[in-house]
Amino acid sequence: MTLCSLYLEKERHVKANARDYNDKFSYADNYIKTSKYNIFTFLPINLFEQFQRVANAYFLVLLILQLIPEISSLSWFTTIVPLVLVLVITAVKDATDDYFRYKSDQQVNNRQSQVLISGSLQNEKWMNIRVGDIIKLENNQFVAADILLLSSSEPYGLCYIETAELDGETNLKVRQALTVTSDLGDISKLIDFDGEVICEPPNNKLDKFTGTLYWRDNKYPLDNEKMLLRGCVLRNTEWCFGMVIFAGLQTKLMQNCGRTKFKMTNIDKLMNTLVLWIFAFLISMGIILAIGNTIWETQTGINFQVFLPWDNLQSSAVFSGFLTFWSYVIILNTVVPISLYISVEILRLGHSYFINWDWNMYHSQTNTAAVARTTTLNEELGQVEFIFSDKTGTLTQNIMVFSKCSINGHTYGKTACVDFSFNPLCDKKFKFYDGSLVEAVKLEDPAVQEFFRLLALCHTVMPEEKREGHLVYQAQSPDEGALVTAARNFGFVFRARTPETITLYEMGRAVTYQLLAILDFNNVRKRMSVIVPCFVACTTVIFNVLFRLQEFAGEGLRTLALAYKDLDEHYFEVWMKKLLFASTVIENREEQLADIYEEIEQGLKLLGATAIEDKLQEGVPETIACLNLADIKIWVLTGDKLETAMNIGYSCNMLRNDMNEVFVISGHTLLEVRVSSAAGDADKTDDVFEETIIAEYALVINGHSLVRNVMVMTGLTGTMFVFFLQAHALEPQLEHVLLELACLCKTVICCRVTPLQKAQVVDLVKKHKRAITLAIGDGANDVSMIKTAHIGVGISGQEGMQAVLASDYSFAQFRYLQRLLLVHGRWSYFRMCNFLCYFFYKNFSFTLVHFWYGFFCGFSAQTVYDQWFITLYNIVYTSLPVLGMGLFDQDVNDQNSLRYPSLYKPGQQNLLFNKNQFFLYTLQGLGTSFLVFFIPYGAFSVIVKEDGSSFSDHQTFAVTVATSLVIVVSVQIGLETHYWTTINHLFIWGSPTAYFAILFTLQSNGIFALVPTNFPFIGTARNCLSEKSVWLVILLTTVVCVVPILVVRHLQQSRKKQGPQEQNLRRVRRTSSRRSAYAFSHQQGYGELITSGKNMRMSTVSTAHSPERTAHNSNWVGNVLKRKNEVSCISDESIEAPESSNRAIQTPKLQPTE
Repeated sequence: MTLCSLYLEKERHVKANARDYNDKFSYADNYIKTSKYNIFTFLPINLFEQFQRVANAYFLVLLILQLIPEISSLSWFTTIVPLVLVLVITAVKDATDDYFRYKSDQQVNNRQSQVLISGSLQNEKWMNIRVGDIIKLENNQFVAADILLLSSSEPYGLCYIETAELDGETNLKVRQALTVTSDLGDISKLIDFDGEVICEPPNNKLDKFTGTLYWRDNKYPLDNEKMLLRGCVLRNTEWCFGMVIFAGLQTKLMQNCGRTKFKMTNIDKLMNTLVLWIFAFLISMGIILAIGNTIWETQTGINFQVFLPWDNLQSSAVFSGFLTFWSYVIILNTVVPISLYISVEILRLGHSYFINWDWNMYHSQTNTAAVARTTTLNEELGQVEFIFSDKTGTLTQNIMVFSKCSINGHTYGKTACVDFSFNPLCDKKFKFYDGSLVEAVKLEDPAVQEFFRLLALCHTVMPEEKREGHLVYQAQSPDEGALVTAARNFGFVFRARTPETITLYEMGRAVTYQLLAILDFNNVRKRMSVIVPCFVACTTVIFNVLFRLQEFAGEGLRTLALAYKDLDEHYFEVWMKKLLFASTVIENREEQLADIYEEIEQGLKLLGATAIEDKLQEGVPETIACLNLADIKIWVLTGDKLETAMNIGYSCNMLRNDMNEVFVISGHTLLEVRVSSAAGDADKTDDVFEETIIAEYALVINGHSLVRNVMVMTGLTGTMFVFFLQAHALEPQLEHVLLELACLCKTVICCRVTPLQKAQVVDLVKKHKRAITLAIGDGANDVSMIKTAHIGVGISGQEGMQAVLASDYSFAQFRYLQRLLLVHGRWSYFRMCNFLCYFFYKNFSFTLVHFWYGFFCGFSAQTVYDQWFITLYNIVYTSLPVLGMGLFDQDVNDQNSLRYPSLYKPGQQNLLFNKNQFFLYTLQGLGTSFLVFFIPYGAFSVIVKEDGSSFSDHQTFAVTVATSLVIVVSVQIGLETHYWTTINHLFIWGSPTAYFAILFTLQSNGIFALVPTNFPFIGTARNCLSEKSVWLVILLTTVVCVVPILVVRHLQQSRKKQGPQEQNLRRVRRTSSRRSAYAFSHQQGYGELITSGKNMRMSTVSTAHSPERTAHNSNWVGNVLKRKNEVSCISDESIEAPESSNRAIQTPKLQPTE
């Protein structure tokens, strides 16, 4: 596969059964690769990624310097061993992660499929499938590539697929082959098939395909309904044949999968900057000391050349200063020790295990625990500002429940659970809470019976009866399935369907209705109707029904109005002729059909209303409320329709009822949008400006708007604005407009978005906002978004494992996100920041002593401490206390972290570790090093030992300074610790104990007898620390270093305001709303297919409703951009529910209402 074939292909030519012809185009094969490395590229790529860390490159340079004997005052192994250790540990971790991706790729690539080769079907691995091959799929098999459906075991070339891996929907969809190829079910016929397809090049549009089949001197148009895309699963179809059009990385599924990116946390990026600062500081100190050495050698050192001659290489004082500069660079390099990065990796690994071990994030029903699939992003979980969430399967269970209904003005669904044992065909899982409705059915109440008869007739659900009495409904919309199941349990059982009839069992009696017509759903009509003969009319009270609709909607339920109408036979015959004529026209067919439908859908009588609850996952509203209190903005990115997304928004309390007015700005070009946004009545804008300051906002955008327009819904206090800006929202001209408006809003919902659009929206925020983003989803359609965000979270749901495999963290329920961020994320950030601050403090305190000592040793690059103390300081003496703090410290427990979400905000504002904090801790380390050096230095100049001799030897001074330093930093970490555990006590107080034990051992007679050259200072520690004056110096040094810190902290505590008040997370229920609708599917329905004589097993009705909106001009969008974080808006009169909402539906008929 050549790169040019990916980027320069303008149209694709594919010929069936002609590999030689197709090979000349260099199309991609069916091999996929999501792993980053292979056996040859792992080492160079991984090392390149690791040396992107400035510190690793810094230590590599130091290692090279230490190999030069003229400037090295420390052994080279002190740097190379920890550097190699860090590189190896990180490489092993990266290799392990990538190996699992490789295994997943191999599992997919090695799946078997039947391919027509050399006149027979042969089993081939998926990776060997080529464009133009004809493959056979069997029931429950995954589709291997994007294929053109040629034929199937079903009548008329129909087949049924599940697209959960593509769009997250678990309901089945229907696809149909061309009539001319539907009889190609025999191998002999398929061998002779030599059709050529000319189509669009590879792209990521899941819902569109444009092509033409040329065969037998004819051409046949192709669309998306003829395609089976990779990732789909064949269902309820014994077999089908297809021709491969796109393969491998050029399939639409893989085109929607973002590349695996190397993710670095904000702290890692800050560390890179700080290392550069430290390096500059190190160079500055080296220059100062080198200049000092040059001056000293010129003025003083020349007098000592008799017994301290220069080396042969050292020719002058200037060159001596040059060598001294590099020597001090090596000595002072411990300001950023390699052990820092080893410790960071250990902490991150520990924090990941804490997430894995958290039983509060374990889902017992599915036996699924939380999993940290990466160890590099834990502290970033404590800094999230934007969450991008999928809806279906993430916020909801995708389970619809028939909750309430209103029939003839009477509401049902408020009492005890109903016993459906009287009905042998009932669905035992169905629950309803009102026995009076069952009694009304048994008493043959006409209105109630007509109500359930209508529910059982007006749909496109397909029944499947595998054994007597065991019915399974296949519905494209889960709402339809819930309604038909409700009718089934109340005695009106939908049993069978043919293209011309519908068979019901009405209270045990079989009744077959002739299906005269289906008035199919589309996105403009937002309704569907069926026409059957002999339908008995029923009178109802319209006012009561509309009142109940509003009541149901106020409870966040999805409402549906049912209506009917009696037809005159002569009128119907005339109308039917018009329908047949409109169905055969070529131009404007859809518009003419809509007019014909509208003609008959007049004068309908309301029969009743239904209320369906879209089951949210447990704890979703509470989780969203808690995250909002933590100042985390939640954006919902879903492929569902506008109304469905808005209903979920209301159920989750993301949208509220105080947003009750709708305004529309309409512009069909970019210029019109800008003109309509900027022009207008400025006075009205200023009138409401004060109101906007205290307002809360909501934004709703549909996917088409992101490509063709921007639809903005902005709510003020008591006001909701909706803007349709017909332009390209994600293009550079308008993306800033979109982002500014969106960031004014507390809630943003993007509906009808493709997987790539999800990633583009996330990338838009990443690119223009310095904020941490988190994406959470459960399907393959969320993979691109998950990979694009700083942090990706996968839900282990019902839609496959693609999202989990691409994620950084995974668990079973959305509600666990609250604990992941507010507890584990906050703790990880808190611990990591405290760890880094203390680590820099203790190392500046340790290293800068050499700087002060340089002024008293002739700038000779002589170290204060012995080499063993330098080696063990960060590895043994001070490593465990800081690791203990980084692993176990906490300022509040997990309950209070959840109880006070505002505690999360310091992480978002990056308050705990930033450049200012680093500067303060650097100053503190600088001060500590000054005191640790000069207090013993001054004391030793005036005090004497108990025998009267002076403290004149270097090693005694070194032991005193080292001991003072270890005690000071141990006390300091004790002051920094907020949460004491047994492990903290053991580490903090055990480290000084270990220091003394090792010190006395290294300077003992026994170790000297074993290795005399490496341990020459016998008894120094014993002699030094036996002096009381030395301990007084150590005590004085400790007190002087610690007391100022205590004073500062006391002053800070006295200024602290009262702690955060407990925040009420009680869920607020809506009392009323006009925003509720029946959740139809995304696409146009298959009513025409049902009535065409093609026997279907299931329905793919597609119904979508969005509230009609009257266009209103608005003039405040331009002012929003001028005022940056302020918004101006125009308040017009509220829009009443559209007249069409009150319109009833043809006999029998379903209608979405507001």
